[in-house]
Amino acid sequence: MRGYNIMRPLMLIIVALLTRGLVTNLCILFGMTPESASSIGMFGMIIAAIFMYIRLTKRRPK
Repeated sequence: MRGYNIMRPLMLIIVALLTRGLVTNLCILFGMTPESASSIGMFGMIIAAIFMYIRLTKRRPK
């Protein structure tokens, strides 16, 4: 477990959940049904998690 950074997975989870909430709320604000907004929020969450993971792995020291 030496060299394991606990902040990376926590940051990934926090960014994904915040993105889902923001996208869902914006979709509901613009008049979508809650079910559709939730689906689009989940898609946004997946995109944000993939983007964040790629950025975290690029900066990792060799």
